[in-house]
Amino acid sequence: MPAGFPSISDILPSSKKSGKKAAPIQAAFSEKMEQIKIKEREVETQKDADRLGVPYINLQDFPISPEAMRTLPEAEARERQMVCFYFSGSDSRVGVVAVKPEDAEFIAQFGDRTRTHPKVYLISPHSLEHVLKLYSTLSVVKAVSKDINITDEDINRFELNISNLQSLQSAFKNISISDVLTLIVASALKLNASDVHVETEENKISVRYRIDGVLYDVASLPKEQWKQFVSRIKLLAALKINVTDRPQDGRVTLQLAKDNLDVRISTMPTAYGESIVMRILHSGSKGVTFDELGLRGEVFARLKREVERPNGMIITTGPTGSGKTTTLYAILRTLNKPGVKIITLEDPIEIKMEGLNQSQVDPSHDYTFAKGLRSLLRQDPDICMVGEIRDLETADIAIQAALTGHLMLSTIHTNSASGAIPRLLSMGVKPFLLAPSLNSIIGQRLVRRLCEFCIEDDTVAPEKMERVMQLLESLPPAEKKNVDFKNLHFYHSKGCDKCSGLGYKGRVGIYEIFIMSKEFETIILSEQVSEFAIQDLAIKNGMVTMAQDGILKALDKITTVDEVFRVT
Repeated sequence: MPAGFPSISDILPSSKKSGKKAAPIQAAFSEKMEQIKIKEREVETQKDADRLGVPYINLQDFPISPEAMRTLPEAEARERQMVCFYFSGSDSRVGVVAVKPEDAEFIAQFGDRTRTHPKVYLISPHSLEHVLKLYSTLSVVKAVSKDINITDEDINRFELNISNLQSLQSAFKNISISDVLTLIVASALKLNASDVHVETEENKISVRYRIDGVLYDVASLPKEQWKQFVSRIKLLAALKINVTDRPQDGRVTLQLAKDNLDVRISTMPTAYGESIVMRILHSGSKGVTFDELGLRGEVFARLKREVERPNGMIITTGPTGSGKTTTLYAILRTLNKPGVKIITLEDPIEIKMEGLNQSQVDPSHDYTFAKGLRSLLRQDPDICMVGEIRDLETADIAIQAALTGHLMLSTIHTNSASGAIPRLLSMGVKPFLLAPSLNSIIGQRLVRRLCEFCIEDDTVAPEKMERVMQLLESLPPAEKKNVDFKNLHFYHSKGCDKCSGLGYKGRVGIYEIFIMSKEFETIILSEQVSEFAIQDLAIKNGMVTMAQDGILKALDKITTVDEVFRVT
């Protein structure tokens, strides 16, 4: 070092001079110097790769397949300083990293053993050590199959503990990680939960179930179990274990005694870790029929006539989780007869139905709703169902299909039936094509059903009763004459063992439906199209709104006033 140039020890004050303040500065400096050395070693490794004529890779932030790592046991990987990080059995593509890529004999043996043609990459010892640490994560779940096997005994195993949500917490104490997952899924099935949310917080893991559309806290797990739990879930769903900074999606199958259920897994990074949501898709379930949807009176008869028409478009609207797909499947069950070809495009296929040709779109492979719909129409269908209209291209093709002799069913995300037409026009759909293509639009929400085993009379608060009376007074004459205004009774359920103490069991739809007419076509073709104008005309033509339909169902002992106002 040149004379007079200060040394590192001169710049950084010693602990004797500055006490404890020097320690963090020295630690930060050491960490920075270590990072510089690592980068220098990576540069040297890259130069070695160029000299040897092999590709270089740094796996520090690379998504590594757990299935690939399993093809080379940890002991062998450490001995050979080599790891398999990518494996694709479908096309025999395999990626292997090695500190000594010239070990051609062993690489050839590995290729013969896996019946593949490995491509070898040079890796630095530091980057390889990072990958080797992942074997400890894999060992947690090394004996797990690709499916979650849950028997009837598993579902009934904790029967006393999951008779109500509050007592579930005690069931999670002193059980293994594999049993935690089994208990979470088995109790979710027993309670008919549609989604399981596992969320990391600062000091705990929260487990919540969505039952009949509402989230309930059911248990808290120790934070130290998180790493093992998330690794197990990711392995089962074929997700990248070492990717924690971006969302991932996967699927896993529940092997039950009588049926198999698909579970859609979604992970997302959060402040304290990752959030996991497991959606249980009851694909083999019987499903709801058209008669069981909860449609009432004249509306039911009018919609049934529209469903039986040979062409045109029927659209269901509402937010996510409002039962739109269930309604479409109920209509398809009515139409699914010999001599009729029905093709669906879905994302994903939630309910498998015999007699239907169901196709799942895959945007990652450029198989979108629009491209799928073009191919679908070349399959000579009578009835088409498109899971969702998201863009102008899909909307245009769907409208053309409805105008050329096909019955088209689809969904769109709007808050009401009246909002569907402005939404389609805002996408760029031509009004003169939209008006003649539409048959009817259905707006809907789902409300929880009262438990019939603990139902009793309820008193409605004065301010809510005022809103109830306004809705009832504005009913169409045909519906209003069936309401006894002098003898209004509402109900609630206090909670019992049959409903896990919730007071509700199951859900039913509340609807607003308007059928296209000359008046609606005039509004669509004019320049004064608005959701309010369409809503006013629909009400004048006798449409019962969702809120009104809900209040009528509350009078019929089906749901509560609070539940109706919660969703509308």
